[in-house]
Amino acid sequence: MSDSAATSPQHSVSASLTPSAGAELIRRVRTNSEYVAIPVFALIVAAIAFGIFLLAIGKSPLDFIDYVWRGGFGTAFSLQNTLQRSAPLILTALCVAIPARIGLIIIGGEGALVLGGFAAAAVSLPLVGGGVPAWLTLPLMFVVAAFVGAIWIAIAGYLKYARGVNETISSLLLTYIGIAIMNFFVEGVLRDLSNPNKPSTKPIGDAYMVGKIPGTDVHWGLLVGIMLAIGLQILMTRTTFGFAARVTGGNYRAALAQGLPVGKIIVACTMIAGACAGIAGFYEVAAIQGRANASLAAGYGFTGILISFLARHNPVAIVPVSILFGGLVAAGGLVQRRMGLPDATVQVLEGLIFIVLLMSETLYGRFAIFRPEAPKERT
Repeated sequence: MSDSAATSPQHSVSASLTPSAGAELIRRVRTNSEYVAIPVFALIVAAIAFGIFLLAIGKSPLDFIDYVWRGGFGTAFSLQNTLQRSAPLILTALCVAIPARIGLIIIGGEGALVLGGFAAAAVSLPLVGGGVPAWLTLPLMFVVAAFVGAIWIAIAGYLKYARGVNETISSLLLTYIGIAIMNFFVEGVLRDLSNPNKPSTKPIGDAYMVGKIPGTDVHWGLLVGIMLAIGLQILMTRTTFGFAARVTGGNYRAALAQGLPVGKIIVACTMIAGACAGIAGFYEVAAIQGRANASLAAGYGFTGILISFLARHNPVAIVPVSILFGGLVAAGGLVQRRMGLPDATVQVLEGLIFIVLLMSETLYGRFAIFRPEAPKERT
């Protein structure tokens, strides 16, 4: 038998498989590109609408873009400021994204952040006063903040499964309850009487503050947020728990019929989500504020909702989107000073983005370019 005859079947198989594999790859790319193209389109439409708004009030959209770039990304200082503000945004966006994978819309990250930060500050008071070293105090503060945040959001998950309570409403109400609890103690028994201007707990002290990433002015919360995003992406896509969560999110009844512990999965996912927001609160206290006060309720939890939706609840995609919005937040002060706009201007832009993003949900599945036909099998 000749060499060509011996190798012809192998060549035939390769020739038949390679085009099929290539076609499958192209099909997947075209299908998945819809989840990038539509959010980008929503951002562009929102930017145009905001530009029209600025023109209507006599301001230049080009000046706004210039100041946002300079205030958020244009210098090493502004970039580090952006990255520092991105840390709580990543963590609160994860608080939305993980429950969304099982079909729950949780918007209570702000409350979990506030309570987690307050719990971290409260537990630090006797430890700092007793001279417990920082290497022991900070990990304990971290664990307490994560635990309190986890329990707070898990309440919404449990009410959803056990009593059918709408998780969006319950988590929102829990946010205001959490802020009220923090204010009750901060303005009451835990108030630092030496600071009459602003109600707050006693400071934890410089020796107990979280340090910076070497060579930067960015605290370690950013790296923790990125690592959590990657870890949770692996958990939700590459493990049996993640598979069970996706099945549960697809159809509760089908998951129950398959014998999956739906209640435990819902509570577990909401606890993971709440822990992320609680950790954000820890870093706000231990790396930024140095104490618990009303500044913990800075709106990071609400911005995290928009970030998660824009990232399609993908933990890894949350990171770059959070950096984008961190730049907007960081540039807010410069925009206010240079353009004479109120500090709520950036929130107007965020609101427009959210509205347009919700409207763009109707566009999925409507364009043939994103729905290529599956390759037909040869007979």
